[in-house]
Amino acid sequence: MSVDYQKLATGKYYEELVVGNVYKHAITRTVTETDNLLFSTLTYNSAWLHMDEEYCKQTAHGRRLVNSLFTLSLACGVTVADTTLGTTEGNLGFTDVKFTSPVYIGDTLYSETEVISKRESKSRPQSGIVEFETRSINQRGQVVLSFRRTGLMLKKAFLPA
Repeated sequence: MSVDYQKLATGKYYEELVVGNVYKHAITRTVTETDNLLFSTLTYNSAWLHMDEEYCKQTAHGRRLVNSLFTLSLACGVTVADTTLGTTEGNLGFTDVKFTSPVYIGDTLYSETEVISKRESKSRPQSGIVEFETRSINQRGQVVLSFRRTGLMLKKAFLPA
């Protein structure tokens, strides 16, 4: 049995992405202690800010912070189904990553992505380059993270018939 990935693709092709469009992602996530612990240990990040409640009681935050790279990974991951699933050749880069408010265990996050710019690829006629800006927002309406991601997006016109 073969899989028709073209039919399963839920991302947008280069031609379908319009500068200024905003995609509000349906996936929301309450961050758990397990998320923070597993991500931190899998990446060998032993910062006390993520792992030691007693230490954190003495800090300005008074409690543990969720690993910021978990927050970035989660926010990026929830964008995939709406923007790039099956329609990209890959990420070209991340810029302007800003952690604007702390994320704590128990916070619920949702994200939205805006198409910032797009242009034809000079070396790959079947693709275009699109810059996205994603913002992750907590249950209090605070933006906790924003970043820009540039993707090499497939053109629908070049798909096999």
